[in-house]
Amino acid sequence: MTGNKSRCQNSISQVLLTLLILCCLLQCHSRPHSYDSKSLAEISREVSKYSDIAQQIINLAVYGKAQNRSYERLAEFTDTIGNRVSGSKNLDLAIKYMYNALNQDGLENVHLELVKIPHWVRGEESAVMLLPRNHTLAILGLGSSVGTPPGGIEAEVMVVESFEELKKRASEAKGKIVVYNQPFVSYGETVAYRASGASEAAKVGAVASLIRSVTPFSINSPHTGWQWYQPGVPQIPTACITIEDAQMMARMARRGQRIVVRLTMGAQTLPDVDSYNTVAEIRGSEHPEQVGHQGTNYRDLLLLNACVYGKESVSQESEE
Repeated sequence: MTGNKSRCQNSISQVLLTLLILCCLLQCHSRPHSYDSKSLAEISREVSKYSDIAQQIINLAVYGKAQNRSYERLAEFTDTIGNRVSGSKNLDLAIKYMYNALNQDGLENVHLELVKIPHWVRGEESAVMLLPRNHTLAILGLGSSVGTPPGGIEAEVMVVESFEELKKRASEAKGKIVVYNQPFVSYGETVAYRASGASEAAKVGAVASLIRSVTPFSINSPHTGWQWYQPGVPQIPTACITIEDAQMMARMARRGQRIVVRLTMGAQTLPDVDSYNTVAEIRGSEHPEQVGHQGTNYRDLLLLNACVYGKESVSQESEE
């Protein structure tokens, strides 16, 4: 039963990936330029012509040779490389890995473009709740965060559930660690707390901020990501915490209990380093000499399928 469930979940992931490919090609096809553009209805009719091809790709992913393959390739990549923080050696390894993989999968014009990128180092980090009881918090520093002083920051916690509540209680925030226990609405909306929570807390005098992980589910696992400091606003340390710990501190705060946390972060931003954009082409089957809108054809899903699921084409799979 467990194996069937895992197989089903992996197959669903592959189906969703195929649908995402369709959406991406649709997005490319419906470019924002006003000239020579098609209406949504016209694009929908054109896409619907390829439903049989899309179904073949789905069948290949769910029932055919490509079953579980995208999951297995992703697992190999993450197992081999691990996390890929900007400017890190792991990122260099990831770029080389994907460059070789794209070449092996037969994509065209695979090449690297030299760029400068930020070099941020997370360093050692920890957070411990000292009051009302001793409890170690699971944290991950947010990308581009500054570090704490060497001895860390020990301060009282102020829990809020929105930027609006933070503004209303601005007079209470000075010298405190602001904990955001924002409810998850959608990633696009809720990620604002991760992106700008530190600066908003700094505006009202907070010394650090801890952000509830931007996810609807948790197994005591913090979810990190990049954040941005607003110009002219003091830069304070910021990290994400788990849903469980954010909710626990919110309950404590509602009871009127005093919460004290010691936060230690060794994060630092070093000078920019060289890195690469990894580029490859999937040329159109009808007009390979054209780029973008004119060269796109939904049959090219078959070529992209070869990249995602392996080299054998859908037509080969159906013949077998």
